[in-house]
Amino acid sequence: MTRIGSPRRFDPWVGLVPVVALAAGLLFATSSTTAQGTDLRGGEVTELSALIEQRDSTVAGQQAELAALQEQVQALTDLAALRNGEVAAVQQQAAPGVGSAGLAELTGPGLAIELDDAPHPSAGTTPTEGNPDNLVIHQSDVQGVVNALWAAGADGVAIMGQRLISTSAVICVGPTLLLHGRKYSPPYVITAVGDADEMRDELAASPGVQVFQEAADDYGLTFDVEEEDRLSLPAYDGALDMQYARVG
Repeated sequence: MTRIGSPRRFDPWVGLVPVVALAAGLLFATSSTTAQGTDLRGGEVTELSALIEQRDSTVAGQQAELAALQEQVQALTDLAALRNGEVAAVQQQAAPGVGSAGLAELTGPGLAIELDDAPHPSAGTTPTEGNPDNLVIHQSDVQGVVNALWAAGADGVAIMGQRLISTSAVICVGPTLLLHGRKYSPPYVITAVGDADEMRDELAASPGVQVFQEAADDYGLTFDVEEEDRLSLPAYDGALDMQYARVG
């Protein structure tokens, strides 16, 4: 007589195995598609650095194209002024404001200021007070110096050869400075045309610059101020239209 065995007890894990395997396959496929050959663990810092590099190259090309177009516009405007008295009159009226707006090259005596990070600590040592931020130039340091120069009545100011205007913004991203869409690394050179004595006095009196001076003395940051008999600041050659503005 053939014995019929008792029914096998249903194991829920047996039914879940195919589901788990399917979910894992979908996850790997999604991860591969999202990564597209890149490291998903690169982090926001790596992505931001790569984005800045890409944007910097794009902006450099666009600025070169803009400068060429501005030269063409100026040449056509000058030609029109020779043939049209009204255009010539408008040019003459606007001439004084062009220099004040930073749209013309400026030459004269002034100050050249260099800001730089402290030397990197040698291997096996730690930064002073264990905070590496103490060893680098910050946005507030650059802005404090620039504000003091303007407060002293500087005729014009430039950072890394880029002329500052009323809408210029000094922004630091990590260890680099962004200005007019271009990226710069320290040392940062700030040049200002104006009365050197008045600018020195304002730098010494500025609370923000005083804080930076103390940090430079404590941690070895560079804060070098040199008087120059002749400085040349280039004209601002970027866009002048404001994208965001609100009154009140």
